[in-house]
Amino acid sequence: MSWKKAKLGDILKRRRETIKIFPDQEYKLVTIRLYHKGVVLRNISKGADIKSTMSEVKAGDFILSGIDARNGAFGIVPEDLEGAIVTNDFWCLDPDEKLIDKEFLLFLTSTDFFDNICRQSSDGTTQRIRLQKDKFYNYEITLPPLKEQKVILKKLKETKFNTEIITTELTHQLSLVKKLRQQLLQDAVQGKLVAQNKNDEPASELLKKIKAEKSKLKKDKELPPIKPEEIPFEIPENWVWCRLGGICSKIGSGSTPSGSNYTKEGIPFFRSQNIYNQGLVYDDINFISNEVHMQMNGTIVYPNDILLNITGGSMGRCALVPNEFNEGNVSQHVCIIRPLGVSNIFYHKVVLSPFFQNFIFSSTTGAGREGLPKYNLEQFLIPLPPLSEQHRIVQKLEQLMQTCDELEASIKQSKEQNEKLLQQVLREALSPASPTGLSVSLSP
Repeated sequence: MSWKKAKLGDILKRRRETIKIFPDQEYKLVTIRLYHKGVVLRNISKGADIKSTMSEVKAGDFILSGIDARNGAFGIVPEDLEGAIVTNDFWCLDPDEKLIDKEFLLFLTSTDFFDNICRQSSDGTTQRIRLQKDKFYNYEITLPPLKEQKVILKKLKETKFNTEIITTELTHQLSLVKKLRQQLLQDAVQGKLVAQNKNDEPASELLKKIKAEKSKLKKDKELPPIKPEEIPFEIPENWVWCRLGGICSKIGSGSTPSGSNYTKEGIPFFRSQNIYNQGLVYDDINFISNEVHMQMNGTIVYPNDILLNITGGSMGRCALVPNEFNEGNVSQHVCIIRPLGVSNIFYHKVVLSPFFQNFIFSSTTGAGREGLPKYNLEQFLIPLPPLSEQHRIVQKLEQLMQTCDELEASIKQSKEQNEKLLQQVLREALSPASPTGLSVSLSP
């Protein structure tokens, strides 16, 4: 057999080109993304701001992070980072080109086999786990001759190319499923998802009942009449346009108590990071005492409330509070929308629709941290279908979204299988005898 064993320390030599840093000069600093995401620019800094000893790297260099190599933080320096600098936490490794082709090395390091070497060669305390030089350099791998490496390399490139084509297509399919979800929500809002039933009580009658119910509550300010030019699209004859404030008993955001009022347990206090389209997320949840909760009685959350993020990067995310919900409160970054006499599930879907989301992002105010004013929400024009049709739309949407979930899961599974296939081909191509991976041992 022409394949021979070699220690990584014989194949790879660490190169350090420590450079003098000039205070007035600008330098490109490099970082490496985890999980094989490549070598990228971290930032550009003035020499005066650089306090560590730095080394220079060249385009085409193979570098790895001594801290995160176990998490796939290694790769090739791209052309645009020629002459960039790195700290001593980064290893620049030159392959012995009499033993290993540089491109062959790149394929080798893209395997889970190499990830495993880095994990087993890393040691230290929880916060200071690093790649240990002796362990790493003492690993033995079995290498084919250079001529055979080039033959294998050609096969690997073809396989990777075909795999990337499949991955691109599957990613495109995922984007199509996402667009389909949005279109289904838009069709639901426009009355195109289910057939109308002439026996349904008209939405105009439902609106009268809602207004009568609202009149029993605290008196709201009169909403302006709807002008024809405000209407964005046609709706079925037995639907009506109304303003969101006209069908809600409450629209309003919460308030945030001072940090000293948070407790380790008590009443859940929902912030924007707890609000997701799929529901309430209790990770990183804060709590308030029952006393503070009652002081904030105007923002108590009830079952079936719709909670909408109205500021920041998560603006537009919206959760429907479940029926079995017990108690909670919200911060000023979350708005409670409490519809009256309608299907709250339907109106949760309305809020998630492109129609409503476009309104949100066209109605924000404020510099820096944009926000959605209560006044804009109350004024927003929404369609009101007959109540029975709202239920039919919800039922149909849930069926179709379930189909979308299944499609999405199938596509993601295909992507995972495609990646596993590539890894399998890499392992087999790089192994002289074993179908499961490179021959490897740790020298004593």
